[in-house]
Formats: sequence, structure tokens, C-alpha cells
Amino acid sequence: MTDQRIAIIGAGPSGLAALRAFESAERAGTEIPEIVCYEKQDDWGGQWNYSWRTGIDQYGESVHSSMYRNLWSNAPKEALEFAEYTFDEHFGRPISSYPPREVLWDYIDGRLRSSNAKDKVQFATAVRWVQYHRDTDTFTVTVEDLKTQTTTSSEFNQIIVATGHFSHPNVPGFAGIETFPGVVEHAHDFRGAEKFADKRVLMIGASYSAEDIGVQAYKMGARSVTLSYRSKAIGHVWPQGMEELPLVERFDGSQAHFVNGEVREFDAVVLCTGYLHKYPFLPSDLSIHSSNNVYPQGLYRGVTWQNNPKLHYLGAQDQWFTFNMFDAQAWYVRDLILGRAPLPSADERAESIEQWTQRFKAIASEAEEIQFQADYIRDLIEQTDYPMFDLDSVVEIFQAWVNDKVENVLTYRDKQHRSVMTGTLAAAHHTPWLRELDDSLQRYLSTPPKDELEKLLDQTETAASAKTT
Repeated sequence: MTDQRIAIIGAGPSGLAALRAFESAERAGTEIPEIVCYEKQDDWGGQWNYSWRTGIDQYGESVHSSMYRNLWSNAPKEALEFAEYTFDEHFGRPISSYPPREVLWDYIDGRLRSSNAKDKVQFATAVRWVQYHRDTDTFTVTVEDLKTQTTTSSEFNQIIVATGHFSHPNVPGFAGIETFPGVVEHAHDFRGAEKFADKRVLMIGASYSAEDIGVQAYKMGARSVTLSYRSKAIGHVWPQGMEELPLVERFDGSQAHFVNGEVREFDAVVLCTGYLHKYPFLPSDLSIHSSNNVYPQGLYRGVTWQNNPKLHYLGAQDQWFTFNMFDAQAWYVRDLILGRAPLPSADERAESIEQWTQRFKAIASEAEEIQFQADYIRDLIEQTDYPMFDLDSVVEIFQAWVNDKVENVLTYRDKQHRSVMTGTLAAAHHTPWLRELDDSLQRYLSTPPKDELEKLLDQTETAASAKTT
């Protein structure tokens, strides 16, 4: 099997998981195939590569990342921690449960920083087309070097698609929106909430993007934040100045009319309306055509294309778990490619897909969906040598996170969780999230002196504690 050539498309968290999986096998003495990874950005990291650019990048390509400047993890890091490279190992000390984007990029980069994995990546290289040849059971991958504008083609035995599915925004239309005089943007193009200071902001959507960008806008001094939902409200107890309303029916200039008859005026609209599965480099018979859910159709064990099992997808699911799920998928795909894991017959694969599909269709709550994904990851890890970890405890962390947000959506990032990998309790960040305006790695890892407000709050808390005793 080692005379194979494997193409990995994308070097974000999923592509890095694939590189790490093969590297792990190689370090253990296994001869691995030739691997070529194509990444259209100048560095790896995928979504975690922040860029000020929106729309079109410096090469004239569509901007991949939806990352915004002041993003902090909106789920506990203990739920995404790598089982074979912990936060303790990387940082050498406990850090808080909700790090900012620079910290998480440093973590995923650090796992491969001392390896030769970058030698396998061709950066600033866009995959233009993948063609399968039935007669030879191989693929031709045509790519363009974006710096030299040179197009080349190479042959591969198997393909791993690791481009994610949060880069092609779903942009619905609304009656009259062309008359809206303010800013209209999709969450994919959102880069910072500072511009919303003293603005009336409308978030259309009831997902994590709407919740987080809405709270960011509140943090940065928006005059008001309204979240508009289509079918179900998020349902938090929002602070004064934030509210939820049902779907927008139409716009009339700066006024938005909602289906319940309410009318509000806005200065800015952010479409938090999700993303599309879109793979412009693949023919339609190799592409996922699915809504964003935890079990997209057409994939055996959520990774291998049923109609051509030499094509694999990583990270194609809607996600509760992220980095460690990508690892579980990557280790399993690696073992399929190396012949360590048997590939069942087409009928057996179809039966497995049907069993998981029926369970997926029976999901009736958020809690059941989280447990579904935990059980899915457990099934993958059981097929490989990836370190098994306490998935049920991670489910409990997710449930605690959900409850913390219900309790107070402005303070849940100040909570501390315990690593299921090391048992380490997360540190308390030196500054409450709502007052932390510097998202840099340097600031995060420092111990800054307390400002006057912090000293005043400490005195107030000390006085209150003295009264109760």
C-alpha cells in the first residue's frame, strides 16, 4: 500500500489532523504513502487564519476564513482538546477554558510545529479540478500555483477532502432589503464589532454565529441588538438592550417588519444564515449535497464516500465536537488507506449508513444530538489506535456549557472546566471576558497589573464578604 499517492485538499484543522495521523504512524515505524497537501492560503490553520480581507483575497480567490478579529472560543476548550496533544503539554501550565483565536491557532500549529509536515504542504495552491478515472481507479488533481499562476496536474490513488464547510455562505433574500441604507453583511464577512458602537444591529439567524456576534456587538457598545429567528428562538435571558424576535418579513428603508407585526429601525444587518456544502473542484457525483447536520448523507462512517470509497471527507458534519472529532476521523481514514482497517462491501457500508441515519432521524433534542456525536466518535476511535478518552464526560461539559449560557450569556466564558485528558482544572483568566478588549496571545498569557476598575471591584467584593461573615 505504500506505493500509493494521497492528496489532502486543505490544511485547516481537518487537513492538519490527517497530516498528524500519518505522521503518528510513521513515527511508530510504519511506511506511509507519498502525501501531498494543497492549501490555497499562505499558511495552515484554515478558519483559524484571521485575515482582514473579505470577499476576495490577494490572489483573486474567494476568502476562505470566516474568522473575526475578536473571536474567543464559544465552547470550552476541554471539549475540543486533542487526546494525544493536550493544552497542558503545549502551554506548560493551565489556561482558561475559553481562549481567544490566536491562542487556539497557536495550539493547533504547535502540534505539528516540530514535525516535517509542512514539507508535505503546497501553500498558495488552489485545487481547480479532481477527475476520477474508472479504468485506472485513480484521480487526476489539477492545481494552480497562485503565486506563479502555473497550472499542473498529478495522479493520486486516494483523495482526502479537508476543506470544511463554513466558507460558502448561505445568503437568502428578504423583500425590500435593497432599500436598506445601512451595512448588510454575512457572518462570513464580519471582521469586528467595534463598528457597531452606538448602532442598532439586527442579526438574522438563531445559531451560534448570531448569538456570538450579537454578544460581541453588545460588548463593543451597540445601542441595541436584535436577533431574528426563523423557527425557534435561542431563548437566553438577554441583557437589557438585546432581544429576540421572529423572522423578518420585509424591509422598508431602515425599518424591518417582523412576522409578528413588530417594527424596528436598524443601522446594520448581519446575516447569520449558515453555510453551504460546496466543492467547486469536485464533479457532482463526488460532492456532498446535504444540509448542515451531524450525519450528512452519502458517507460511510461519516467520512468515506459510499459511491467511491477512495474519496474521503473530514469535518463534513455539523459540529459539537471539533478538533478531537477531526482526529478520530483522520486516524480512521488513515487506517483505511494503510489497509489496517478493513473496508466493508458496498452492501455492508449501506447497511451501516442506514443504521446511523435512522438514529440521526430519531434525534429529538440538543442533548441527544450531542450524545449522538459522542457515540459516533467512539465508534471511529474503536477502529484505530487513537487514544480513547472519556467522551461521556465531554458530553457533560457540553451540557454544563449550555446551562452556563442560559444562566448568563455574558459571563459563561469566565467559567472553568476540567480537562478529561489530564484532569487539570482550567485557570481563571486574569480579566473577565466582558471587560477584556485585548485578544492577543501576549496579553492572554501575561499577568497584567490590575487597573483601577479591577481594584475597585476587589474592594467591593472584600467589603461584601466581610459583611456576610
